[in-house]
Amino acid sequence: MNNEAVVIPVGSHVHVSGVLTVREGPSRERGVILAHGANNDMNHPLLAFFAEGLADCGCVVLRFNFLYREKGKQSIDSQEVLDLTWQSAYHFLASHPVYHPKEIVGAGKSLGGRIASQSVAAGTLPVERLIFLGYPLHAPGKTDKLRDRHLYVIKIPMLFFAGTKDPFADLGQLQPVLSRLSVPWELVTIEGGDHSFHVPRAVAVGQQEIYESMLRKICDWLATKF
Repeated sequence: MNNEAVVIPVGSHVHVSGVLTVREGPSRERGVILAHGANNDMNHPLLAFFAEGLADCGCVVLRFNFLYREKGKQSIDSQEVLDLTWQSAYHFLASHPVYHPKEIVGAGKSLGGRIASQSVAAGTLPVERLIFLGYPLHAPGKTDKLRDRHLYVIKIPMLFFAGTKDPFADLGQLQPVLSRLSVPWELVTIEGGDHSFHVPRAVAVGQQEIYESMLRKICDWLATKF
């Protein structure tokens, strides 16, 4: 397994860090880009685990930092800058001189997935599929203010993971939203899981097993033709 530190230009004056994860061997026609959530960065254990696991599935995987995390800040970038950073990561991988995968999938934890989906809906991020590692449908306790309008515009397949105890995605709200989508979609629920798929100790399934089951699902879904 090869983890290569890279530098991704964002606009003409700034850049962010990234990591390319690739296994040895010729099967690298699909790329997956992983974006982090609001309060973490590209080295979050969940993203690092999926990067190596997806590389084992034959993908070339790119993780990257949003600009505010690159600068060590807590205050999230503007929507415009978040969009631009996602697009920059896409173009970096799409034009890579060695890998340049034929198909690129956008994936993200919480904020990272939401920004990807908004960019896809706006026509500025030409990924082939979307994977949401905890979609933030609403702020905790604010189920009357859903972040769903742009999802109905998207025309590519989508895979959603949601913990049953996720305060950012009440399943009673998420499932009706997904039922209105006009594209192939699938929802995988993690029993007892929170926004990062952590489960109470009382749950018999261990954290590693949960991550592994999610990874298997992603690899199977990526192999599905729509």
